[in-house]
Amino acid sequence: MRILVTGGAGFIGSTYVRHLLGGDYPEQAGADVTVLDKLTYAGNRDNLAPVADHPRFTFVQGDIVDRALVADLMAGTDLVLHFAAESHVDRSIEGSAEFVTTNVLGTHTLLQAALDNGVGAFVHVSTDEVYGSIGEGSWPETCPLEPNSPYAASKASSDLLARAFHRTHGLDVRITRCSNNYGPYQHPEKVIPRFVGNLIDGEPVPLYGDGGNVRDWLHVDDHCRGIALVADKGRPGEVYNIGGGTELNNLELTARLLDAMGTDWSMVRRVPDRKGHDLRYSVDISKISSELGYAPQVPFDAGLAATVAWYRDHPQWWRPLADRPGHRRRRLTRSHPASNIAIRPLTAQEESQPP
Repeated sequence: MRILVTGGAGFIGSTYVRHLLGGDYPEQAGADVTVLDKLTYAGNRDNLAPVADHPRFTFVQGDIVDRALVADLMAGTDLVLHFAAESHVDRSIEGSAEFVTTNVLGTHTLLQAALDNGVGAFVHVSTDEVYGSIGEGSWPETCPLEPNSPYAASKASSDLLARAFHRTHGLDVRITRCSNNYGPYQHPEKVIPRFVGNLIDGEPVPLYGDGGNVRDWLHVDDHCRGIALVADKGRPGEVYNIGGGTELNNLELTARLLDAMGTDWSMVRRVPDRKGHDLRYSVDISKISSELGYAPQVPFDAGLAATVAWYRDHPQWWRPLADRPGHRRRRLTRSHPASNIAIRPLTAQEESQPP
C-alpha cells in the first residue's frame, strides 16, 4: 500500500505518521508513506524526526496547489490522508486569501489528481467549526454547515468540494470533522501550548472576552485513531465526527492550566473578544462509535498533564517557534496581540470568581 499524507509535518499529520510507521494502525502496516508539506510556519521537519530514517518514509517539500507535483505523487497512491490546511482563526480574520488558496484550491487540486490517478480512498480531515455555533445539544453529521470565520468557511468549502467529487465522479471520499485538538508538537500559537509557554516565561496569558466560550477537547492521539478507523472501515461519501467528550469553557480551561503550572489568576489578562467568536462547539460522535467502534481513550486530565510536561521538557522544540518574528505570542503588557485595543488584568472581583 502507498499512502500520501498532505500536511504531514504539521501537528496532527505528523502525529498520524509517527503512529502509522510505529505500527499502531494494523490495517496500514507495511505501507509506504510519502509526506507532502509546504513547510509554512506551522510545518516542522522536527515533528517527523522520530521516523525520518524509516525505510518506508519519504518527505517531499511542496505545495498542494502545485498540479504537476501533486499529479506525480498521486500516481500509484492507494490512500490519501489530507491534513494540509491553513488553520488559525485569528490569522484568517486578519487575512483570508491564503486560507482560500490552500484550503479550497489546494483541496480541489488534490481531489482532481486523485480522480485522474484512480486513488483508492481519499480521507479529508476537517473541523467541527464548519457547523458554526450551537447553544445546546450536539451536531450530528447531517447538520447544515454554517461557518462563521473565514477559516471555517474555507474548510466548509473544501468539505463540499470533497462531497461533490464523490457524488459526481464516484471518488471514494470520506470526511472527518474533529473537535479541538491538543497534545505534544502543537504549534505555540494555539491556546494550550501558548499558555504553557507564556507561564514558563513568566508572561501573562490572554483570555478572550468573558471566557465563556465552550469547546470539546480531543487528544491528538484519539483524533488520529479515529481517522485511521475511517480510512480502514469508513463508508465512501460519509462524514464522521470525532470528539473527545470533555467540554470546557475558556475559564475552566484556564483554571486547569494555571493549576498545572502552579500559578494563579494574577497571570491572566482580559483581551477583547475575537470577531464572530463562536460560543460553543459540540459534536455528536454516535455515528463513528456505532459504525467503527471509536471511543476516546485519553482522559482529559491525564492528557493535559502529559502535554504540559512535554512542553516543559521540550523548550528546544517550541521556543524557536514562539520567538520567531511575526509569531502571535507577543507581550501582553500594552495591547491586544492583534490590535491596538488596550488589555487589562483581571479585577479583584474577577480573580475571586474563577470557575
